[in-house]
Amino acid sequence: MISEVSAKSMLRKQKQIDSWFLSRYSINLYRGCTHNCVYCDGRDEKYQVEGDFGSDVSIKINSAELLEKELDHARKRKPFGSGYRFVCGGVSDSYQHFEKQYGLTRRTLELLLRFDHPVHMLTKSVLIERDIGLLSEINRNSRALVSFSFSTVDDSLGRKLEPGVPPPSARLETVKRFKDAGFGCGMYLMPVVPFITDSAEMIEQTVSAAKEAGIDFIVFSGMTLKPGRQKDYFLRFVSETFPALLKEYERLYSNNSPWGVPRGEGTYSASRYFYSASSKYRMPRRLPPAFWPPGISPTEQVLLYLEQLDYLAKLAGRNSPYGTAARVLSGAGRPVEQMSDSDLSSFSGVGSYTVSLIREIINTGGCSYYNRLLAD
Repeated sequence: MISEVSAKSMLRKQKQIDSWFLSRYSINLYRGCTHNCVYCDGRDEKYQVEGDFGSDVSIKINSAELLEKELDHARKRKPFGSGYRFVCGGVSDSYQHFEKQYGLTRRTLELLLRFDHPVHMLTKSVLIERDIGLLSEINRNSRALVSFSFSTVDDSLGRKLEPGVPPPSARLETVKRFKDAGFGCGMYLMPVVPFITDSAEMIEQTVSAAKEAGIDFIVFSGMTLKPGRQKDYFLRFVSETFPALLKEYERLYSNNSPWGVPRGEGTYSASRYFYSASSKYRMPRRLPPAFWPPGISPTEQVLLYLEQLDYLAKLAGRNSPYGTAARVLSGAGRPVEQMSDSDLSSFSGVGSYTVSLIREIINTGGCSYYNRLLAD
């Protein structure tokens, strides 16, 4: 069921650039999603999506009018921060079924082009090909990064897990078309589904297919099941489709973590398999700096590198102080590039090696250790 609603604002700003998508602003045009992926945490009560998540969708019909005002540089008291404008929401796909009828995403891209904003798109839909010309103009002017979400590249499993989505093989063909048009393209392998798509063989199959399609990087994550509507829905799906696995899921997610994380062993093996496969195919495990948006300040670079180093080190099974360092420095209240080495060392979690990495980032704009970890 469709409900047309009027939004009060469209641009959602974060305090700093998000290290997963390199975005500072997100734009959510729909609430609810007809892709109806069985694992989607958009069903979680905290998102306050009313009705049946997979079929009841709210359309923000005044989104273009609001965005025209919000994106206009002349109306801003402060300049826009750096980072991509992320045209995707946690509770919707901007290219879901109703986009064909309403065209909110296309109108949004026209405005982002007009006001010269960089864009990161993330979708499961091949409908994005409709806008390849418009995205090409944005890419020439300010940069556009196009990413696709997968849980598997197996079409038969895709039909079960993502019933409202074009099959993985169709998405991979769309990737190739965007690569031919000169875009940087990422794969968000989020999530791999325990016991179904997280085996060593399936993960290698996915990484291999991504490499063949020309994917530039893969960002990996396991599956969370938040207690309540999301977990209940997924367990009903398992009981109907993979009944032999139901007890395994009930055991793995028996801790009822409010964040939905599985018990300790839940993602360890899958992470090792992904690390091995990405090493084999020399596939970057995070966004390489060549695909970072323009205009990032030295402090933002430091925080991004530290947050991504934290992810990469932990993925490799190593201890990491970098996440702690990023958190304390983000709250320091002054630019990192203005701090001396002794200033940096005074923060909890910032040791001498971390200081040397920060100094390299500030002096060169890059980080050799990060480059090694990307696809080591």
